[in-house]
Amino acid sequence: MPYALPDATCVHPITLPDGQPHLGTVFLRNVVDHPKFKVGDFTYASDFDPPSQDGWANHLAPYLFPMSKETLRIGRYCQIAHGVRFITSSANHAMEGLTCYPFPVFDPEQMIGFQPDTRDTVIGHDVWIGYGAMILPGTHIGNGAIIGAGTVVRGTIPPYAVVTGNPGTVIKYRFDQNKINQLQDLQWWDWPAERVAAAQNALLTGDLKALR
Repeated sequence: MPYALPDATCVHPITLPDGQPHLGTVFLRNVVDHPKFKVGDFTYASDFDPPSQDGWANHLAPYLFPMSKETLRIGRYCQIAHGVRFITSSANHAMEGLTCYPFPVFDPEQMIGFQPDTRDTVIGHDVWIGYGAMILPGTHIGNGAIIGAGTVVRGTIPPYAVVTGNPGTVIKYRFDQNKINQLQDLQWWDWPAERVAAAQNALLTGDLKALR
């Protein structure tokens, strides 16, 4: 029987050997209902202590509010491990004055419209974010990057970079630049699910010629 991807509209995409769904893993797009949190198909998050089904947005991005001026955008086929947190721009305080104390947030009239940092956080496609990583405000992570466990990430991470440490540092690239360019051109994450499923062997074995 040909391999098929899980139904993109399901909540729990992993079925255990005993036939039960693995409740600690969800397809994020199907559990996030938040105007500032956008997720692509087949991106999953896992947690050993998962929140309620409607609590994943707040669990992963606790400072992202419906009235926030920034957005958190995550592409397709991303893999998000236990303990990952997205610290979005609404968490930041103003730093230009003599104090960082956010006086306006305690006044309902001043609170609306007060947000010193409005940068979006953008995660590309096929990004693996490891256990306990922290993604800081305004971070842009390129396609195919790997973020190591416990890494604190800020700024721009190039496609297919491997990043570890605090502060997060590019320690190597997964492939040479020619191969990265070809993968960027192919954009396999945008293919129909049936085509991605048919290409799984090439994707898993690194056979770029077969993928092309």
